[in-house]
Amino acid sequence: MPKIADKYLVVDPWKVVEEGFDPARNRVSESIFSLGNEYMGVRGYPEEGYGGDTLLGSYFNGLFEESKVEAHYKGIIKSLRFMVNAVDWLYARITVDGETLDLAESRFSDFRRELDFKSGAYTREFVWHLSNGKSMKLKFERFVSMTISHLGCQRILFEPLNFSGTVQVKTGLDFSVLHEDQGRSYWGTLKRQEIDGMAGILGQTVNTKNRLFSAFRVEAPGQLDNKLVESDRFIGRDVLLKLEQGKCTALDKLTVNYAEKDLSLDHESVWRKGMELAGQYADLSYDQAALQQREYWTGVWNASDIAIEGDPENQQGIRFCIFQMYQTYHGDNPGFNIGAKGLTGEAYRGLAFWDTESYCLPFYIFNNPKAAKSLLEFRYKSLPYALQRAKELDCEGAFYPIATIDGTESCDLWQHSNLQLHVGTAVAYGIRHYVNITSDTTFLYEKGLEMLIQISRFYATRGQFGQKTDEYGYFGVMGPDEFQLMVNNNCYINLMAKKMFEYTLESISRMRGEEAAAFGELAERLGLTEEEQADWANKAERMKIPQDQASGIYEEHDGFFDMPHLDIHSIPVTEFPLYSHWSYDRLYRYDMIKQPDVLMFMFLYSGQFPLEEKRANYDYYESRCIHESSLSPSIHSIIAAEIGRPEEAYKFFEFATRLDLDNYNRNTREGLHTTSIAAAWMNIVYGFGGMRSDGEKLVFNPSIPERWGQYRFPITFRGTKLAVEVNKEYAYFRADSGEPVEISLYGQCYRVGVEGIKVALDQVKVG
Repeated sequence: MPKIADKYLVVDPWKVVEEGFDPARNRVSESIFSLGNEYMGVRGYPEEGYGGDTLLGSYFNGLFEESKVEAHYKGIIKSLRFMVNAVDWLYARITVDGETLDLAESRFSDFRRELDFKSGAYTREFVWHLSNGKSMKLKFERFVSMTISHLGCQRILFEPLNFSGTVQVKTGLDFSVLHEDQGRSYWGTLKRQEIDGMAGILGQTVNTKNRLFSAFRVEAPGQLDNKLVESDRFIGRDVLLKLEQGKCTALDKLTVNYAEKDLSLDHESVWRKGMELAGQYADLSYDQAALQQREYWTGVWNASDIAIEGDPENQQGIRFCIFQMYQTYHGDNPGFNIGAKGLTGEAYRGLAFWDTESYCLPFYIFNNPKAAKSLLEFRYKSLPYALQRAKELDCEGAFYPIATIDGTESCDLWQHSNLQLHVGTAVAYGIRHYVNITSDTTFLYEKGLEMLIQISRFYATRGQFGQKTDEYGYFGVMGPDEFQLMVNNNCYINLMAKKMFEYTLESISRMRGEEAAAFGELAERLGLTEEEQADWANKAERMKIPQDQASGIYEEHDGFFDMPHLDIHSIPVTEFPLYSHWSYDRLYRYDMIKQPDVLMFMFLYSGQFPLEEKRANYDYYESRCIHESSLSPSIHSIIAAEIGRPEEAYKFFEFATRLDLDNYNRNTREGLHTTSIAAAWMNIVYGFGGMRSDGEKLVFNPSIPERWGQYRFPITFRGTKLAVEVNKEYAYFRADSGEPVEISLYGQCYRVGVEGIKVALDQVKVG
């Protein structure tokens, strides 16, 4: 199915630039120009108010509301939790001579906005032409601090071009924002007060009683008047500024936001904590905060930049992806997770899926191990919920949810929440991957192994042995490919469960040998027995892995090979997305898959499958994959590069880095595809870089797209920072810091130190 780019942004290696304002694309741009710092995020909406199509979105990681669900059967969830739209801390209304600025109604020219990857700032500027003939240039700047999680900064610059006079700015904190998905605001306010020039307000969600404190102060030279204004869910200041023709006048606003979900704290305690926090930054100026921001991003690019020569569009694209990955998460707040849209929109309700461990975690493991560990700590923190969820499904151990914001299941489609078992195996793989690459056995022994044991208990009680064979498997399930419902022995689930059992037993043996006393305490606390471990080993050994031995093709699930075949290329493009144009049950009638199951496990455990087997399975499943998931093309590209299909590898890669920038799926307006953004990084490092990280040492088989001159990327492996450079003639590896490490390059072992190694490129070029 053709995915066509909607190109309207200026190509720049270090910025996203939009010249000219298109109301029809405004929501798309609001997503693209979103800002975040892991703790909070804001879409690129106009802070001065906009009467056209807009989604005013202000979100806080883990801050949620809930709605009740009628459940008629045991095991079906009874409530939904979702990320709630929160305070508009950028609120500003601008009036000159009685006329209020609104780009839906006002006349303006020279519109330009940009997102600067080096400064982390979003700027927007234009000339406002008032109805009385006056013209004024305005420039809006904003950023959310990457060094101070609670801090948001805003600057508005006013430059009258043909007059001198005044401008009235009403700025403040607004809790009356609508949650668009529900068509209502979920906030009430508990307190409003101004103390020493800091205006604060404390909001509380209607159902969950989550609280959000917000306080701001304004700095503006040339103030003629500045008074406090209040209403039920608003506190702000009405500022009158004196303007001189041809001169810029700035209004700076620094806001401190503090979210509190601990219901044991009373309101006054939350208020005091918020005011104390705001007081810590009372002397910080906008310029000082902006300098800290730029220094932070300089460090990011020194550590994580991917440089591409000869492909300016994808150079911009991959830097946009890296920028968004750091904005979304960088590990300063342990226990947070990553929603499918990050903090950029309300689609998917702000919930996290299995994509976190499968797609996002590799980026952080190799670029920011602290953040990777923090992501896994979310799963440990939410382990009690997973234990409870398993009981609801008549199982033991831990059943991690398919969609969550706080650890509870928040998917109201039972076929997904009850049948998609693969989240636990993704968590287990994430632990394995993290420990293997970082050598952090402390995490494994203190938290990881406990999760592995409880996950193993679930898979040991959820599966059964079949009647006709002595094989173990899972019945009545749905795999990552969501176009196959209530199937038996989904190959992905079975294989990943087998590997999970084996890694759990391996980790038990390792901890018993290295930390015997600590292991004894853990085993006693969890009631772990030798009989239980023997049961896991038996089930792993007897796990059914459906495969046609003659062709080497793994069967998606029992009976898949006998399903009616549908030529996916015969489906008219007007019928996509299928979820919107086909009856729901129709999706499940064919050997058509939404996204790759088999190719996914061949990627995750790459070293255990021969190349010819990968080629056979790629050929079979690629022709049946409809790519209704934005995660799908990257895995196909990675495998295609590995099996020597350069044109196909580049075809699948082409829109990966620019999926949102060019709105390929026509749904960027709902928010960014965060996990797909992570997959774009994988596409370059694992695809063209040919890296595999499932074994004891890193394996590389790099290639280079035909149109590229060279590319470079860094990774951190067991404390050593490796620099990788590939051009038309050779691949170059160097240890920029840390101890020398052993890698496999084109099947040969090398020890890489500070002096580096250079090896002739002996694979086909891609594209």
